Parts: sequence; C-alpha cells; structure tokens
Amino acid sequence: MTGGDIRAIICFLLLVAQFVLILHVVFSWVPRPPEPIMPFVRGIRRLVEPLAAPIRKVLPQPQIGMVRLDLSIIVLFFGLFLLRMLICF
Repeated sequence: MTGGDIRAIICFLLLVAQFVLILHVVFSWVPRPPEPIMPFVRGIRRLVEPLAAPIRKVLPQPQIGMVRLDLSIIVLFFGLFLLRMLICF
C-alpha cells in the first residue's frame, strides 16, 4: 500500500462516518422505528454515541422552551467535515 492508498481509505472512512451521523439524525426523528430495522438503528447508535458523549460533556446544551438541543452531533459532523477537507482535498 502506498501513501495515496492509505489516504484514500481514510477519506472513504471519514465519508462513511458522515453518512452514519446523518442516519443517526434521521433515526432520532423517528419516535419508534419499525421492529425489523431496530438492530440497524441500535448499531448506528453504538457507533455514534462513543464519539458524541465526550462532546456532550464539554458543550452546553441550550434549552429552547421545554426542549434541550443536543449540538454534539452537529459539532461532530463539522469536525469530520473539516478533517475530511484537510486530508482529502
């Protein structure tokens, strides 16, 4: 493997991570996903939560009315986006 191959693999993994975050957001809007896709939803959450939890501890969660906004996913998405821009382009 050359340096270009490793870079391409890293770029691909960062892109996949961004798609996983988007899926996490979409599934978070569904109050009760259908039973056949629940293992998939749980798998997505298991991938995202270890990355989002440390950001949640540091980042305050603003409250709008009775709802708290979890900005950790947005910060994580933009962090991955910037990392991808630095490495891949």
